[in-house]
Amino acid sequence: MLKHRGFPGRLPGTDHQFIIRRANKKGATPLVRRERFRDRKPADRRADAGFLAALIHHFGDEPFERGNLDAGRLSWLIGREVVAVGPLDPTDYAQLLQVDMARAEASFPEVFASGAAAAFDWDEAAEWDLGDDEAEDR
Repeated sequence: MLKHRGFPGRLPGTDHQFIIRRANKKGATPLVRRERFRDRKPADRRADAGFLAALIHHFGDEPFERGNLDAGRLSWLIGREVVAVGPLDPTDYAQLLQVDMARAEASFPEVFASGAAAAFDWDEAAEWDLGDDEAEDR
């Protein structure tokens, strides 16, 4: 399983997880498209926006490997703002994914507004996944 170094571990100031620390021994948790209903909690909508902002900040519109990205958080975006490159294997850590920028901007315009990166505090080093080697040095 590829670990995305430098990717935020969670939404700053919350417990909304963005990455997992280690691979599941039973295999990757399947990605399942989840419906986003209008009555979702604002904190959940902000976590979706924050995760999408982190994906765009880290990968842009380039394909990326699923790796250690949280399946639960990805499942809220899969098939809409995040699409599979090639056929989707929902239980493969090596699955290539890509942000569909047009759909992402339509669904989450606040992520593309000027100063959006500052709204998610991506500069806070404590919220970023430093990796196993660097975390031991802290």
